[in-house]
Amino acid sequence: MSHRYGVTRRKVATAALLATTLSLSLAACGGDDGGAAKDKGSSNSAPAATENSKPQDDGGNTVPDTSKTLATINGTNGFQIVVHTATREDGGFLTVTGTIKNTNGKRTVAPIEWNGQENQVRRTGRSLGGITLVDRVGKKRYYVLRDTEGYPLTTTGIFNVDAGASVAFFAQFPSPPDSTTQVDIQVPAMPTATIEIS
Repeated sequence: MSHRYGVTRRKVATAALLATTLSLSLAACGGDDGGAAKDKGSSNSAPAATENSKPQDDGGNTVPDTSKTLATINGTNGFQIVVHTATREDGGFLTVTGTIKNTNGKRTVAPIEWNGQENQVRRTGRSLGGITLVDRVGKKRYYVLRDTEGYPLTTTGIFNVDAGASVAFFAQFPSPPDSTTQVDIQVPAMPTATIEIS
């Protein structure tokens, strides 16, 4: 009798375990399908990228429109910065895109000055938060915008750049008045250059 009772108990425990495993498996599969469907829906509803689309920061791999050059800045630190666009965006923003190239014959560390001097921005890690734009006519300086957590709206994570390598970047600023067609771009540890706003 006790042997039969033990077998029955094991059968019940095994059935319960299988039922639990099956329900968890179905829930996991259902969650994946829902997420995939959600992803498909969001990708279908997202607008197609255009030349005027705001570049996104994805670890320093933004892809700017390189068909034109507004300025080429050669630094003594072995870096060359080419500014490709400075475009007014909806909502009162100005987005600057470009390419940073290491012209040294060896891997080089990006200048820490590029981060900027503000404590709140420096704590967010390597960035181009120190870039500023100067409207000489309007006598105003524009800083890289910050999000609500203090992170700069610019490419982040640029640290070591291999010899001859290029890294795309963007930086977003408040837009100067429509009457302002030129601004000076100032990158710390680099010469100043003048760029046209479109």
